[in-house]
Amino acid sequence: MPALPPRPPHQNTRAVRPQKTRSAGAARARRKFLYYFPGGFYDERYLAWERDYKWNAHEQWEAQLGRTAFRKLLEAGRFAEVAALAVRIESRTNLLFSFEKMALRDAVRDPAGAEVFARGLYDLLHGRGSLGTRFERWVETVAALPRRQTRVLTWPLATVFGFLAQPETHFFLKPNVTRTAARAYGYELPYRSRPSWELYEALLAFAEAVRADLADLEPRDMIDIQSFLWVQGSDEYPD
Repeated sequence: MPALPPRPPHQNTRAVRPQKTRSAGAARARRKFLYYFPGGFYDERYLAWERDYKWNAHEQWEAQLGRTAFRKLLEAGRFAEVAALAVRIESRTNLLFSFEKMALRDAVRDPAGAEVFARGLYDLLHGRGSLGTRFERWVETVAALPRRQTRVLTWPLATVFGFLAQPETHFFLKPNVTRTAARAYGYELPYRSRPSWELYEALLAFAEAVRADLADLEPRDMIDIQSFLWVQGSDEYPD
């Protein structure tokens, strides 16, 4: 992200009307976001700094690993290709830490690991059962991936591919930043280091509450909600 100016100039990108929010924390969060991005979720600087690269990754996912293309690759046994595409799309973002990127590459370099990853990821995105059931299966899939030096099962790794593939449904969790943002918002987000549906469900509920508070700013999807909370909790955006 470019260096922050003391205060970005107002841009006539979109009228933002004030709205009553649920708490003082929610009101403060809103003010902070609009301080940096006066045009809200349609601000040119917001698009350049926070949204566009995530949306571009989603579009790449749709083009290369959309449901039909993904299924055909699985049916052809091209598991390594699925893994390579997923890793390549994610690598063009800054969502994962370098050690997580490395752990994932190591895990899917092995043909058996690539197959486990590809089948498990398709099941998360398009499999049968509730979202909770599919997420729990995905957690077990990630936990079963080959491990070399660093662990593969982290919250960012467990949530990044759902977020890129289906941003209308899935949220990307960076634990420290998101927990800081939640506390500032007035919400104590339950947390344990091992991913689980219980905690992911609580995270999705929090994200939906934030979306409701911001309804007049017209957030499009979880990319906007994740970006909003990133502004609240990241050192890149000081108070």
